[in-house]
Amino acid sequence: MKFLRRARQRAPEYGPDSPDPVLLSAVAAGETDALEILHRRHAPWLRLRLRYRCSDTDQLDAALQETFLAVWRNAGSFRPRPGDTDAGAWLWTIAIRQLISQLRKRANRWIAETEPEPYETIGDASAEDTVLLNIEHGPLGAALHELSPELRSAIQATVLDGLTVREAAEILRIPEGTVKTRVMRAKARLREALTT
Repeated sequence: MKFLRRARQRAPEYGPDSPDPVLLSAVAAGETDALEILHRRHAPWLRLRLRYRCSDTDQLDAALQETFLAVWRNAGSFRPRPGDTDAGAWLWTIAIRQLISQLRKRANRWIAETEPEPYETIGDASAEDTVLLNIEHGPLGAALHELSPELRSAIQATVLDGLTVREAAEILRIPEGTVKTRVMRAKARLREALTT
């Protein structure tokens, strides 16, 4: 495959139990096995979290595929903090950005309205998953769906996804001040919808 060709660097020693930064260094050196280990380690939880933003499995598959292609291309840009052994936040930032990109593409096409499939639960849901399900199917979820897409994406990025204003601005490709304004407006509209 053409995208697998790159200048070979010396890859660090790595294995299935290696920390993420070591695996990413190996990926940057062209080691596809290291990418496979990262994929097995992170794709399941990324899929679960992305599923709360989009129920279309084709969109999820495309976003995940693009996420790991971006990891392959940009592994050398990962800069862990001292002592950091996990790249989960970095991967989540890429994944949510890829999903937003997929959803933008879809928004530019006409799609027949279909009822989303109900979510399946596998085993016991985590506390985070339970909270997100309650938000989605409760009064707050209904109020969130009434927001404009711009306000909803800002509140999802900062409140539900826990991104900083700076990270949200990067992902949404808007200025930080715009993110703050949209979040403020979204919170006001949500408060209004939930108190009436």
